[in-house]
Amino acid sequence: MAVLAVWLAVGAFGGMAQGKLSQVQTNDSAAFLPSSAESTRAGEAGRAFVDSETLPVLVVLEAQGGGALSPDQVTAVQEFARTVADVEIPGADGSAGDPATLEDVLTGPAVAVPSEDGEAVLVPLSLDADAAEGRLADDESVTGASVQALRDALAADLGASADAAGDLGLRAWVTGPGGFVADLSNAFGGIDGVLLLVALGAVLLILVIVYRSPFLPFVVIFSAVFALCAAALVVYQLAANDVLTLNGQSQGILSILVVGAAVDYALLLVARYREELRAVQSPFTAMRRAVRASIEPIAASAGTVIAGLLCLLLSDLKSNSSLGPVAAIGIASAFLASLTLLPALLLVLGSRSRGLFWPSRPKVVAGAEHDGPGHRRPTAEVLTGLWGRLARFVGRHARPVWIVTTVLLVAGAAFLPTLKAGGTNQSDVFLVEVDAVAGEEVLSDHFPAGATQPILVVAPEADLDAVVETAEAVDGVDAVTVYTGDSGGAPGGAGGPVAEPQPPVVVDGRVRVDVATQEAADTQSAVRTVEDLRAALADVAPDALVGGAAAQTLDTQVAGARDLRVIVPVVLTVILLILMLLLRSVVAAVLLVLANVLSFGAALGVGAVVFNTVLDYPGADPAVPLYAFTFLVALGVDYSIFLMTRVREEALQVGTREGVLRGLAVTGGVITSAGIVLAATFSALGVIPLLFLAQLAFLVAFGVLLDTLVVRSLLVPALVHALGRRTWWPSPLGRLDRSPAALEGAADDGVRVG
Repeated sequence: MAVLAVWLAVGAFGGMAQGKLSQVQTNDSAAFLPSSAESTRAGEAGRAFVDSETLPVLVVLEAQGGGALSPDQVTAVQEFARTVADVEIPGADGSAGDPATLEDVLTGPAVAVPSEDGEAVLVPLSLDADAAEGRLADDESVTGASVQALRDALAADLGASADAAGDLGLRAWVTGPGGFVADLSNAFGGIDGVLLLVALGAVLLILVIVYRSPFLPFVVIFSAVFALCAAALVVYQLAANDVLTLNGQSQGILSILVVGAAVDYALLLVARYREELRAVQSPFTAMRRAVRASIEPIAASAGTVIAGLLCLLLSDLKSNSSLGPVAAIGIASAFLASLTLLPALLLVLGSRSRGLFWPSRPKVVAGAEHDGPGHRRPTAEVLTGLWGRLARFVGRHARPVWIVTTVLLVAGAAFLPTLKAGGTNQSDVFLVEVDAVAGEEVLSDHFPAGATQPILVVAPEADLDAVVETAEAVDGVDAVTVYTGDSGGAPGGAGGPVAEPQPPVVVDGRVRVDVATQEAADTQSAVRTVEDLRAALADVAPDALVGGAAAQTLDTQVAGARDLRVIVPVVLTVILLILMLLLRSVVAAVLLVLANVLSFGAALGVGAVVFNTVLDYPGADPAVPLYAFTFLVALGVDYSIFLMTRVREEALQVGTREGVLRGLAVTGGVITSAGIVLAATFSALGVIPLLFLAQLAFLVAFGVLLDTLVVRSLLVPALVHALGRRTWWPSPLGRLDRSPAALEGAADDGVRVG
């Protein structure tokens, strides 16, 4: 009861923390870059040239059906621009200090700028960056609320929106960096509710099928939800105190990972508990034995995943490095809940009649009472049913099984080089049509694409002429403007052409140059222009710093590629060492790691084919293969750990070859169920309409199924059976393979061991 009381308190406070996690999110990609990144240093240097940082929000309007705007339409937009500062921000609470109108967050007046072709009007706005990062009293972000206020005002005053035109015949879009931030926040808005409900619903359905019981699944789900509350309680405090950085992706992954891991561990514990209930009458004795037998594989599994996740701390990107401890906290919470809360619930709710298992209540088998954990049935009795038949098949055809499965996995991995993980345009991040993306397309049709977010160059004053001349010669550059302190009305505060030449602003011996690209700053074309510009300036102005939105994207992609090269071998090394200690064998550890790396390669290869040909995705972020690797290798090894710890337990009694067949037959159902549960929970990430999460959901779900159904069920058992006692080198365990009792017992059961 004490355990239940503690968890009830955790649930009460953790539930509140879960609901407030969005308050401590940071979704600005610039905040994830290391201080050593050139774009970060350029941004810091660029702040000296302006009074305050701004977040551009761009309102673009065009006539319904296209064509030139009428004078009345242009006049209406100009009037809207003059009064936009008076637009009230929805949800603002003045008594709580919230900004009441857009005037409270804008840094200057709005001006309507007609396009040269006369077919569109742009109203550039600049939000104060510090104010935009804040939140209203109702927990809505200031940026999101401001953008929504603009969209509501456009519909009310002009009858204009992205979907329809009013009496004036205008359609309007709110885009720019502020528009993208708002739409990204809306996309992540489903994480707290929809994502968790979808994941729990899928898990509940699977558990009902697995347990064939109406009660037991709810107990398992209950323990998983409380594990999530415990994780949220810790993560919220760390994020609120700036110990770690939490973004929407990390929060979504946390929910999925905790639910999936907690249910996986519960499946293993409950299966062993049911097994022990057939051996002893007392539920308390059965639970004690079940926990004793399950704690090693569950602890090894949790420890392996935690160690692998913490390797992400080596990342240069805070979005990656923070995911490590966030997810590790989730796994630790799942582990604690599964071995404390779940056993307590099972005993309290079903200790007398074993009613939680109704209608299939486990009954004590006559003569099964014994002193040790588990009722060891004869091998012939174990190798029955689906998994028993599969175990017999693997035992009789070990060599063909491991050869065929290896060839199939290698064939899948052969497509790995076709995975396009060099980065994507920002407009490709969304899988559904959003206002910011559609508005960006309209904007680029009528206005200079790169003018809204120019490349920022901060260089020594002595190098000014060389910087301007070099930048103008770089492919992809549209215009080069020396910053003079007069924005000229250009969006984003870039210095535009002025009637009379003015001297550049000089701060600490440095000047600022704004370089407008031919393509929008959120495109890969602009990123390549930044790369070329940096290379060109390295020869003429080595002290120049190149920053801006496109430069931030480039630095993020470079850091992501570096993380993949550094973290992958570290994760493999850590997991290999853990497996060596757990299994007390070098050969078994190497075998499991190689099998799971091959499985990961196959998952990514198949994923590349699906992304490129079936779903026609434009590419992937470099973090996609890194996250997929970390989760698949760590989680994939889980199922092999569950199998091999049972194989080792059986091998101590009957030898390795018979032990691996018994282990596969006994654990086949529960481990497969665990794999399906985890695949289903990660698939739930697909409800968030973002490219990154959709790709990660497919790769992890498919990879987990591949690990469960192929690697753990066929490849690993076949390899262990073929290697026999050599699997445990240098442990002396393998000598049991040569014992007469083991050989005789295997022969009696019709299992070929030699």
